[in-house]
Amino acid sequence: MNLTRLFVLLIAMSVSCGASAVLAADAGRPNIIFIFTDDHCQQSLSAYGSKVNVTPNMDRIAKEGMRFDYCLVTNAICGPARAVIQTGKYSHANGFYRNGNRFDGSQWTFPKALQKAGYQTAVIGKWHLTSDPQGFDHWEVLIGQGPYYNPPMIKNGQRVSHTGYTTEIITDLTLTWLKEQRDKSKPFMLMYQHKAPHREWAPGPKQHHLFKGETIPEPATLFDDYEGRESPARDQDMTIAKTMNARDLKLTPPRNLTPDQLKAWNEAYEEENEAFRKANLQGKDLVRWKYQRYMKDYLKCVAAVDDGIGQVLDHLKETGLDKNTIVIYTSDQGWYLGEHGWFDKRWMYEESLKTPLLVKWPGKVKPGSVNKDMVSNVDFAATFLDMAGAEIPNGLHGRSIVPLLEGDTPDDWRKSFYYHYYEFPGAHSVAKHYGVRTEKHKLIHYYNVGEGGVWELFDLEKDPDELHSVYNDPNYAKVAVNLKEEIKRLQKELGETDPTQPVPGDPSRRNQPKKTFAPGKLELQFALHADKPAALDGKATVKPPKDKIDLEQRSVSVGAWVKPAGKDGVIIAQGGASFGFSLFLKDGKPHFALRDSDELYEISGKSALANDAWSHVVAYLDKDQSLRLLVGGEEVASGKATGIGSLPADVLSIGADTGSFVGEYTDANAFKGELRDVRYYLGAIDAKTLKAGVARP
Repeated sequence: MNLTRLFVLLIAMSVSCGASAVLAADAGRPNIIFIFTDDHCQQSLSAYGSKVNVTPNMDRIAKEGMRFDYCLVTNAICGPARAVIQTGKYSHANGFYRNGNRFDGSQWTFPKALQKAGYQTAVIGKWHLTSDPQGFDHWEVLIGQGPYYNPPMIKNGQRVSHTGYTTEIITDLTLTWLKEQRDKSKPFMLMYQHKAPHREWAPGPKQHHLFKGETIPEPATLFDDYEGRESPARDQDMTIAKTMNARDLKLTPPRNLTPDQLKAWNEAYEEENEAFRKANLQGKDLVRWKYQRYMKDYLKCVAAVDDGIGQVLDHLKETGLDKNTIVIYTSDQGWYLGEHGWFDKRWMYEESLKTPLLVKWPGKVKPGSVNKDMVSNVDFAATFLDMAGAEIPNGLHGRSIVPLLEGDTPDDWRKSFYYHYYEFPGAHSVAKHYGVRTEKHKLIHYYNVGEGGVWELFDLEKDPDELHSVYNDPNYAKVAVNLKEEIKRLQKELGETDPTQPVPGDPSRRNQPKKTFAPGKLELQFALHADKPAALDGKATVKPPKDKIDLEQRSVSVGAWVKPAGKDGVIIAQGGASFGFSLFLKDGKPHFALRDSDELYEISGKSALANDAWSHVVAYLDKDQSLRLLVGGEEVASGKATGIGSLPADVLSIGADTGSFVGEYTDANAFKGELRDVRYYLGAIDAKTLKAGVARP
């Protein structure tokens, strides 16, 4: 062998060994799959002893790993929980307090840190943070809340459409990324995130048959009278008895089903719905029927998620990836399955404060182990970095749970936990509150109720269902004083200097009762493009001068000159699936939709607007709480509604509905064509003002 060939061989061997060393190093770093559901509670997961269902694939994670019994959330609501996970910081520090806020993706997040550490990152499914994901090599996410069927999604910045059941689609996309799209030379962090089992719990075709003929056990507190607590528990709007609507109860189907999907839906529900209508149930019998319908639908959605998790676990095992992949299962917060007569979340009570957490880490975590320390979703960011061997920055509010996973609880692990919920006024009317939980007690302060707020104190050992506040019991006076001091200590430690300050999206009405409908004086909020039309291509929107206008219990009037270049599209909208309004075209016809406490009211014109011709469209909620729709100054539709009972969490938008959707469209429904003289009024509009805007542009 000559010297040249020897030199080349040595270089090749050196490069080969170096590459092998890199691959070996990466092979030593675990992959991470973070499975995340929306509104899934411990009491509907059989690894936690569920009495209402079985979840065999979620249980596989628990049997091969660790179950955490006290994983507590900092703010029990969808968007804020996701922001906490991204940043490792409480809501007041990451800026995302309530649904409808916009996440600041420029701040530090754990995916960015993992990318720097050499990980490939991906998120597939529900995102719900308004802004685009950052720090991900691949992302395909639902738009806002997303529908249960046929979801439009955003894939790396481009809108794509899917046909099918959303839970199955998210699983299929996840498996496609694992099998075909990831860089197999790198370790990965994959966030596999479901919409289910979020309201309105629409089951998939494969689950329609489940629980047929069964009776789901009722919780002991289904008919709670709230006598043992203070006023906030009585003043909410989230009861099975009064709050659930026809869509929740499947008395009406989703509007975006294909003909085959609608046929399967009708076959599943039509017979039972007819029997229900004939029965004319009242009182507790009606509540029990609603509970059974709700629970079966919710649990069917859970079953679909569990099936998908099984497919992912099977793929890991078949390919050998399971040997070096950490699998984590959790949800954004807990949920009420009829406890206290409720559905939904938000409260610091146990059912929504606690969320499932299961972690499987081959070679690190003892199979079938259980941990009872207080951990939190604020710990996840630090934990992911620790698992990856990456540096954990200073300033995070959480800490890594890796020592706990290894069976070693540090001596200085937290003995108390701080919670803060901000969304009031808002959906379900749960008062703002903060508090502290220890092993034995819980103290809650509802600071926007009455003068000085309202306090509740619970003895968790004697009263695990939290039915009787002992705050005014002299025997607990010292406990209350100590816990108040602990709240102050935790607030100082977390940097929450003024816990009652107004926050983004907050109408700042502390200590005021809920408004009644009062139309008020007519006030022009803005008039845009009065001189020159805005040309929209179905992608761009018009930026409004304000993100939100406080329309709570006010008359509202909107209108514009429109020159459509298509049949569908939103002209102007504010709010989302809980509260708000939308003026839009569907099949060329003008529609005006209003939502109040999730209830939809909608009117529409009978004739389509002419394409490539100007039409003047006005929609308003009048002083008598009726919806009105006018074209060219002539009324074309009207109908009764209610006032919009709360400032919507979602923002104002022109040319699309960029938040969660007010109308029964399945994407942002962008307008294509021209808009001119777009106007927004608060107050009771009059005929003179309406006619003033009809002059042709």
